Amino acid sequence: MDLRKSARLAIVATVALAGVMVLAGCTQAQSAPPASAASGSTSTSSATDQSTSSSGETTVHTPTYKLNGAEVAVIKTSKGTINVKFFEKDAPIAVANFIELSLKGYYDQIKFHRYVAGFVIQGGDPQTKSATSAEVAAAGGGGGKFGTGGPGYTIKDEYAGNPNKHVDGSLAMARTGAPDSGGSQFYFALDALPSLDGQYTVFGQATSGLEVIHNLRAGDVIESVTIENATK
Repeated sequence: MDLRKSARLAIVATVALAGVMVLAGCTQAQSAPPASAASGSTSTSSATDQSTSSSGETTVHTPTYKLNGAEVAVIKTSKGTINVKFFEKDAPIAVANFIELSLKGYYDQIKFHRYVAGFVIQGGDPQTKSATSAEVAAAGGGGGKFGTGGPGYTIKDEYAGNPNKHVDGSLAMARTGAPDSGGSQFYFALDALPSLDGQYTVFGQATSGLEVIHNLRAGDVIESVTIENATK
């Protein structure tokens, strides 16, 4: 009898422990970094403007834009305008890449595709251009094809040694779980997010329009991105 009772108690304890592990996993998933498939490296859709090497692999791009340190991004959205200063000394590749794409009009009419309250608002996937705001909003927590598009290349990570932390209004590069997998997708932090520090490249900070950032939702449009004081 004692042996059977002990066995039953052991089974109950095992089940309880498994339940705790499942709950812990859910908590981690809800606070997981905004690591959508930012580079578009798994997509062959023409909407991603996929650029590959002769071996069929996505190339790692080095921007050629020459930073001057005075650039400011003016991001006009359907909810209002956001001004961003760059951290060009700490993340020169991410900054130059964002500026290059902006000067080409790459971000114009792209829609924000991921919103998580108190966490991030994410955009930069060119596949959202051909979708309606309602379609993008319907998948606004991530998932589906939105979040898999990119410029056809990736860039180097610059979070190691980057002193900039995730605070409210920080601008950072989204990426997959693989190293050097960022491309064009970015996110604004909606609060201090210390769990992301040292894992994602923070390359700018909103200097105005913080209320706009907090009002953005999936489906809202990036009408244009202008770079003031850009190198000619």
